[in-house]
Amino acid sequence: MRRVDERRWAVPKGEFRNARHAGYLMTATLVIDRLTIAYAVEAGPTLAVRGLSLSVARGETYGLVGESGCGKSTAALAMLGYRAANARLIAGCVLLAGQDLMRVSPQSLRALRGPAVAMVHQDPIGALNPVLTLGAQLVETLRAHRPASASAMRDEAVAMLGRVALPDPASFMGRYPHQASGGQLQRIAIAMALLARPKLLVLDEPTTGLDVTVEAEVAKLVADLARAFDMAVVYISHNLGLIARVCDRIGVMYAGELVEQGYARAVLALPRHPYTRALIACLPSIAAGPAPVRLATIAGRVPRLDREPTGCAFAPRCPHVRADVCLKAGPIALVATGDGGVARCARIGDLGTMPIVPQTRAALASVGAPRLSLRSVCKRYERGGGLLSRLVPAAGTAAAAVADVSFDVASGEIVALVGESGSGKSTLARIVAGLEQATLGTIRFRDIDIAGLRPRARPFGVASAVQIVFQNPDRTLNPSHRVGRILERALRRSNRADARSMGQRIAALLERVSLPAEAARQWPDALSGGQRQRVAIARALAGDPELVLADEPVSALDVSVQGAIINLLLEVRDATGAAILFISHDLALVHVIADRVVVLRRGRVLETGPRDAIFASPYHPYTRTLLAAAGATRDWPEVAPRASPAGHGGCVHASDCRQFVGSICWQKAPPVRAAGPGHHIACHRPVVELIDAAVPETAA
Repeated sequence: MRRVDERRWAVPKGEFRNARHAGYLMTATLVIDRLTIAYAVEAGPTLAVRGLSLSVARGETYGLVGESGCGKSTAALAMLGYRAANARLIAGCVLLAGQDLMRVSPQSLRALRGPAVAMVHQDPIGALNPVLTLGAQLVETLRAHRPASASAMRDEAVAMLGRVALPDPASFMGRYPHQASGGQLQRIAIAMALLARPKLLVLDEPTTGLDVTVEAEVAKLVADLARAFDMAVVYISHNLGLIARVCDRIGVMYAGELVEQGYARAVLALPRHPYTRALIACLPSIAAGPAPVRLATIAGRVPRLDREPTGCAFAPRCPHVRADVCLKAGPIALVATGDGGVARCARIGDLGTMPIVPQTRAALASVGAPRLSLRSVCKRYERGGGLLSRLVPAAGTAAAAVADVSFDVASGEIVALVGESGSGKSTLARIVAGLEQATLGTIRFRDIDIAGLRPRARPFGVASAVQIVFQNPDRTLNPSHRVGRILERALRRSNRADARSMGQRIAALLERVSLPAEAARQWPDALSGGQRQRVAIARALAGDPELVLADEPVSALDVSVQGAIINLLLEVRDATGAAILFISHDLALVHVIADRVVVLRRGRVLETGPRDAIFASPYHPYTRTLLAAAGATRDWPEVAPRASPAGHGGCVHASDCRQFVGSICWQKAPPVRAAGPGHHIACHRPVVELIDAAVPETAA
């Protein structure tokens, strides 16, 4: 088995790169100096982090970005003093308040985690005990780190829930995790971390999967708390736009190295390293553009390094590579770029500053007749606190997840469903797919009402003609089946291939989603997240579907992989004329690919219309709130939520509306008004007033 050349990374104990840096060690909360970690795998040692050096001061928020496999998570765990069983520290140190977390005893680490460093993970539900109340878990944290009387600890827990802006914080003490929304659980996880008063808070993708308004609220919360508690924060995310709004400085990692670092706004406005430029070029933009394009991607993959690369690790994917400069032996040094930034590029002087041109919108589709028609669709769930309460539909007194929803999806058209968590988007998709049944209303597909039919009761061919792609392929691909077996089962269910042609059909499906034929022999866990999502899409395409339901299919993927998946969906639409119902909380992505947009809140349609009409003049106050949260328009003035009258039957947005009319908003459902061709809004205010208020303001 090959060995890593430890002499390449060796640093004498107690010595650092230069005296100036050594002086900063005394003031920074976190200092990582020339950290190098390798994993022992079957093929030999693989370098995950190589010579990483960075520092975070007290009260500073530092963003760490890069694709999957760049070493961000390994670096984040090192900030907690954690290494996997097969991880080996080759060199370097992680200093937190003067202590090297890589070399302290396990007992000392346990004492440091909490009061010195805390972490908030991507999935808060996985960090919370489902059988204990939230209050019990918060008090347990205090008892472990800052014990006091029972009443004092409860009061402090309630106060912290208030600090993270939860409404009626005392009520959450008696709730269980399943009784809170995703955004609320993330706030509770942050509150739990802060109860120990850490000097360093590490957040690993804390807003992935959250809707745009909750994401904006959590991001603002983190920035405010960093200042209020005077703590250092490391924010790890693949959402570059969010990083720009939250972080003071940003570090870009590639193949285990820091390739660029600087002030966040400067790096994202004028990136100097080709990899940073490529990442930003992959971002969809809400800014209008003149020409139809596909989303940009980065060719190739992040390498797994079993040995030191010759020259620049990004060279195989770089459009500016020069063999005589970029591939010469020896490491590429970090070079100062001005404004306090550095970049690891041998051609930094040649390339200069190159502003990123925002991506433009895809051309609107030439659509045909309606493929799917929803009319007055309603889905009610029986009230109750039990875990099975959502599974029992009822036509009587019940909570409505979807109420009176009507819209069409035409052949060759992409219709986007947008709205916050709990707006009914996924419920609608599950009803159309046959995973749930509508309580009222009709859903016509192939001129058949499928609203109340379970999959087995649907006519032959309808099930394979309607396919759904979920957000997380890990939960929808059988880990005990190879990719070829997964696709074979899908082909057999749709009667698309016999035994003799099965291999050819599987290879054709993989080629269609830009995967090699060899992928059929691999297990799902051997593939990257983007590759697994391609397999999920290939499975959905096995029956040549007429309707594809894409439920947040790219929210957990890197921006480059996200672009490839979106381009694939567009190619499927163009090649087959399939209708696509696209569910997303990423409004920039919706603006790039959607033909029409349906805005939902609390189960009701508040605005619907052509993409350009929605984004150019978002008339409904709720649509404007969504766009402001996404950074597309200037923020609205703050409005305190209004107390809702018990059992009111008015507008679902009335409690938060910045253009509230009066009691009529509580008493009557808003009328649907025409605002232009195919553009409709549900609001009590006259359209002319909404138009005057919706003059677009470009965000600064």
